[in-house]
Amino acid sequence: MLLHDATLPDGSKAEVRLDGALISEVRPAGGLAGEEADSLDLSGYVLLPAPAEPHAHLDKALTAERVDAQPGDLNAAIEAWHAHRADLREEEIARRAESTALIALARGTTALRTHVDVGEGIELRAVGALVAVRDRLRPLMDIQVVALSYPLAGPAGAENRALVRAALELGVDVVGGAPHIDPDPAGHIEVCLGLADEFERPVDLHMDEHLRPSVDLADMVRLMADGFPQPVTASHCTSLGMQSAEVQDRLAGEVAAAGIAVVTCPGTNLHLLGRGVRTGTPRGLTALPALLSAGVLVAGWIVNVQDFFHPLGCGDPLQTAALLVLAGQLDVHTAYRLVSENARAMMGLPGAGVAPGAPADLVAVAAGSLQEALSTTTEDRVVFRAGRVVSRTSVVRQQLERGGSDA
Repeated sequence: MLLHDATLPDGSKAEVRLDGALISEVRPAGGLAGEEADSLDLSGYVLLPAPAEPHAHLDKALTAERVDAQPGDLNAAIEAWHAHRADLREEEIARRAESTALIALARGTTALRTHVDVGEGIELRAVGALVAVRDRLRPLMDIQVVALSYPLAGPAGAENRALVRAALELGVDVVGGAPHIDPDPAGHIEVCLGLADEFERPVDLHMDEHLRPSVDLADMVRLMADGFPQPVTASHCTSLGMQSAEVQDRLAGEVAAAGIAVVTCPGTNLHLLGRGVRTGTPRGLTALPALLSAGVLVAGWIVNVQDFFHPLGCGDPLQTAALLVLAGQLDVHTAYRLVSENARAMMGLPGAGVAPGAPADLVAVAAGSLQEALSTTTEDRVVFRAGRVVSRTSVVRQQLERGGSDA
């Protein structure tokens, strides 16, 4: 397929040839002349590497209207969700999860990692649902399923440890957890690293999703001091953003040296954290400048889609990138890199970019530049997966009356 007259992220105009699942050529506009039956005019569109969602919760998606009043903070949201999940059935979870994955696909996302609850009340029903959705949508997008459970340490975590093990045997891709919700955070991390080592799976933990002085991320670094064979991700890491600059810089350097990736989740953390702090309300984001300066692989996403934790989450990578510009104070290109190339790298997927040899997973957005795309977050998009168009959304604007006295 030949893509004509696309605007690239650097502002240049180009012709892009897709050969199967890869980009084979990128030339200045007009550089690939000739009529081709399989071609698409992208004049008026900016062509971007497809984003990836590194931290979804598809088992919770589209449930926000099931609670009369939104919980006030993270702990309240967790309690409300645990009460609700006991009545969920596998078929219903799968239906909502698949609908949400396709919403993300229409907005450009061709790879997605979703955490799935494992534990009392839900047992393995959500795991069964999400593994089935993953396999069903494989032609359209890469989906990785993470088993999320807590507590995991000590006698109190025995049942959950058994359930996570069963989830891994059912085909879950990644070991998950939440050390800060376990009475023994370090023990929780040890359990997760042990299971990941045994099953040869990556680790992705909800880490320090609070504004307290404690930083469990330091325990993860310590426990990985002798090296760890599997990829490790720490998501949220919001308490790191509350530390002094010296502590941030030191820990960021240690995280980089350990090879730990970090996912920042601006939408959900802006909504849930810092409530009740009326003066100098914290943003509830991780220490982005320190982590990026240290060379840590940092990715970003909005996490929750219309659920108990984020009632307005929409699964749009452009909105997340815009939040990283506004709340995280990143430049436009860095913000988009966090939701595209960096997110794919964190998931262990081939590198993204509009360049020869890169995967032909792309999204074309109706805009004159990347900055305009993040500003308007228009739904007008064309999504390419492995070199073929898998979704197209068109927007029609009609000016029904003319302005001015001579109208």
